[in-house]
Amino acid sequence: MKTSKRIAGALLAGGIALISSAVFADNGAVSQLSGTLSVRKADGSVRILSQKSAIQPGDTINTQRDSYAQIKFPDGGQITLKPNTSVKLDRFNFSQAEPKKDSMVFGLIKGGMRAVTGLVGKRGDPDAYQMETATATIGIRGTTFGADDCTTTKCGSLQEAVYVSVADGEIVARNAAGSVSFLAGQFGSIESRDRLPRFLSTDPGLQFTPPASFIQSITGGTAVNSGKSMECVVRR
Repeated sequence: MKTSKRIAGALLAGGIALISSAVFADNGAVSQLSGTLSVRKADGSVRILSQKSAIQPGDTINTQRDSYAQIKFPDGGQITLKPNTSVKLDRFNFSQAEPKKDSMVFGLIKGGMRAVTGLVGKRGDPDAYQMETATATIGIRGTTFGADDCTTTKCGSLQEAVYVSVADGEIVARNAAGSVSFLAGQFGSIESRDRLPRFLSTDPGLQFTPPASFIQSITGGTAVNSGKSMECVVRR
């Protein structure tokens, strides 16, 4: 009898684990956080997030002043958000056994970010990974890249534009004027949807300088806000 109960318990636990993995298969999660991170859900509700909070399609993620956050996805990809940044995750789909169904589409609404792609965009459909910006749609082909929207926020003396940089791989910026590919070590500027993306001869100098504690938390695997904040609903 005891053996039967143990087997039943193990089967139940295994079933719960399978259900949980299925439920969260299409979610990202907050892996590191320094400062304040909030999310506006598709239903309009707003929550303050903490480490390990789930990020789902339809979520708009927002960092506050002096805040940095890193989001990781099940395919191994990650996005690191700079202060005063908003990003909306429109679609994410990843199934280990079905690469043709891979999809990641998100939009940079304001601010800046750095990203490392996972398996989405590296297998199956090469156009499965795309980012929308104010001036172009950017296709990412398995790479490490950065993007900064300076169309609504002043970026020092830089001209209003979306700026991109590629550390590894390739991105393709497309708009009504055409498309341009940027490779590793290249920088670009996209001034509007009706002007062709152009190459920059030098780094535009947009800084990405998280605090030392944030960098240490990534390299050391610890959470800056661990034990200090919990996800909560913002009531209006």
